[in-house]
Amino acid sequence: MSIEEDLFKRCKIVLKKLEEYGFKEKEQEYFFKKKILDNTFEVRIKINKNLKLEGKIIDLSFNQEYINYRIETQNGTFVNTIREEYKKILVDIKNNCTISKYFITEQANRIATLIEKEYHDKPEFLWETSPGFGVFRNPLNLKWYALIMNIDKSKISNLEGEGEILNLKLEEAKISNLLTKKGFYKAYHMNKQNWITILLDDSISDSEIMSYIKESHSYTEVLSEWIVPANYSYYDVIGHFKNKQTITWKQTTNVKVGDYVYMYIGFPISAILYKCQALKVNIPYNYHDKNIKMSKVMELKLIASYDKDKYTLDIMKKYGVKSVRCIRTITKELSNYINKNEKDK
Repeated sequence: MSIEEDLFKRCKIVLKKLEEYGFKEKEQEYFFKKKILDNTFEVRIKINKNLKLEGKIIDLSFNQEYINYRIETQNGTFVNTIREEYKKILVDIKNNCTISKYFITEQANRIATLIEKEYHDKPEFLWETSPGFGVFRNPLNLKWYALIMNIDKSKISNLEGEGEILNLKLEEAKISNLLTKKGFYKAYHMNKQNWITILLDDSISDSEIMSYIKESHSYTEVLSEWIVPANYSYYDVIGHFKNKQTITWKQTTNVKVGDYVYMYIGFPISAILYKCQALKVNIPYNYHDKNIKMSKVMELKLIASYDKDKYTLDIMKKYGVKSVRCIRTITKELSNYINKNEKDK
């Protein structure tokens, strides 16, 4: 990578700022000159039509280009002085004529913008030794759901050169399928069973990538657990779930998509019979009769069914739930008890 590419890889050149700095425009390209070392050398900078910066140093004594400063093995005092003078000019141009970008590639920056729009999270650059590694975390629990890194592509494929990758956490079965497709690789520096690497070279569309980010983000979401009462004399929930896997139910609290909702069937059963998960919430629904009034509903998916003797009201009372007159959050004690039983199956 050249000196110019290294310095400007996370920057976007602003044309208006070039003119203010002193660049001269000619045929949609911009030029800047500056003499150094007592006017014995001249730095010449060009911004081409693709906004790529090119530079060279001319030895004015011979009117020839001086190139030793680009040779890494050249480390004499004179060469280092010219190299540092050149870098100083480039840094000044960078500071005055560019705006910073999070990442190198256009797709990586687009994805970062889409993540910020969707989840309001910005990348965090946590390591001084890896300034191009940007982590996206859920601020509620600091769990990672995406990581963009700049690496040598040979570390994940038979490609060469610097590139940017995106690491995401996905369902294990989905990972196996995606690894057969172009642009997907075994996770770099992450657990290969649960994470996958995507090469950000526009071989996969932004919209497809965002669908995978949505799944990865879901693993970091803080889900709530609720108990909702079901009056058996108003509606036959038991009969409903014999034939269907989803149900539309009255919503009166801030249930989120993904939250778990336990359905408590009242007298004469008086027990939790069903565990559901919220698929859709805050659905407008205007209904009113002698028994119930609803202004919004939620769509629930059946996750598990329980025997009527498993989570009776008497058992629930032992874990902090003495009654279920309206929708309420489950106690931590009852949640732990139910979840432990699920794991012990």
